[in-house]
Amino acid sequence: MKKLVTAALVLAMTVGCLAGCSGGSGTSEEKNANAFYIGGIGPTTGAAAIYGNAAKNGAQIAIDEINEAGGINGAQIEYRFEDDQNDAEKSVNAYNTLKDWGMQILYGTVTTAPCIAVADMTAQDNMLQITPSASSTDVIENKTNVFQVCFTDPNQGTASAQYIDEHNLATKIGIIYDSSDPYSSGIEENFVKEAESRGLQVVSEEAFTADSKTDFQTQLQKAQDAGADLIFLPIYYQEASIILQQASNMGYAPTFFGVDGMDGILTVENFDTSLAEGVMLLTPFAADAQDDATVSFVTKYEEQYGETPNQFAADGYDAIYAIKAALEQAGATPDMSASDICDAMKTAMTQINVQGLTGDEGGLKWSETGEVNKSPKAVVIENGVYVGMDSEEEAAAGTEAAPEADTAAQE
Repeated sequence: MKKLVTAALVLAMTVGCLAGCSGGSGTSEEKNANAFYIGGIGPTTGAAAIYGNAAKNGAQIAIDEINEAGGINGAQIEYRFEDDQNDAEKSVNAYNTLKDWGMQILYGTVTTAPCIAVADMTAQDNMLQITPSASSTDVIENKTNVFQVCFTDPNQGTASAQYIDEHNLATKIGIIYDSSDPYSSGIEENFVKEAESRGLQVVSEEAFTADSKTDFQTQLQKAQDAGADLIFLPIYYQEASIILQQASNMGYAPTFFGVDGMDGILTVENFDTSLAEGVMLLTPFAADAQDDATVSFVTKYEEQYGETPNQFAADGYDAIYAIKAALEQAGATPDMSASDICDAMKTAMTQINVQGLTGDEGGLKWSETGEVNKSPKAVVIENGVYVGMDSEEEAAAGTEAAPEADTAAQE
């Protein structure tokens, strides 16, 4: 009798343990058979958390809308987002966790260096990956399963030089960039090429690294001594906030022009946002736009998260709708394996056109290389908010007087 009781207890404990373990791993027994499993990765804590949380939240709004509207061909979306703290090793660990959970499609990663590491794994696993904001061409190089919603680094550098030239924003340009970061150095390289081809005068190119990103007085002094009236900053908002503060302390007041990594500077803790007045940047999204889609998204985001969405939130929103469109185009179903879904979506991604928040009237389209085709927007920070420069110029002076409007925007 004792042996029978003992055996029964062991069996009960074993079953209980298995049940408890399955709750953490997301085994097939607990999966929703009529749902697509989308996993997300990005920094929700740490120095780059502004990016990760925005991308996470923007995607959540899109997923809620899709599920409430009946899903994707009747199938719901299950969504789980993992924090990688902008660290490549942690991002790889997060990817493995999501695979155990049952992920069929990866949304992420949000930042470039972790995305490069994870993209190698999704390529090996043949899992469809769409990143809202990792912009290096290394993310998509030699891969057929990875797609970007953001501009690539070369495009950002080229477009920035074009905009500065076409709007007569500077006569002498200084550059401060992070040579240890593929995002920053990639944009800088292409900016210089385009600037030279247009006859723009780059008078200083000063680098820093991840080990020296708290003191920029030397770089600023060299730019000032060279007479730079515009500083191009292809960097993230944390370092940009320090540069603006130190430039102010020096009494140096050039025009500052950034790219998408600058987005987030208005939310840096203890940063005097008045120092960002007049800062310009290229971005795919302007929260003050008055089209119905943007107004609806901004309203929902502010109600749910208590702040105005940045471009990373908008890119994340568009990424989810791109996934939806590609799944529908491919005729994919939740019972398919991640690899089969990937095979079906690779072709579908090149066939869809998404009328998203971050494109123009032509929508968002993708090439076989994974690169997105869409147009950037220029914004300037005025009174602590982003204001679309092109719409402001047209309203103030008409299209024939753009240079005067640009001067007003700088002031």
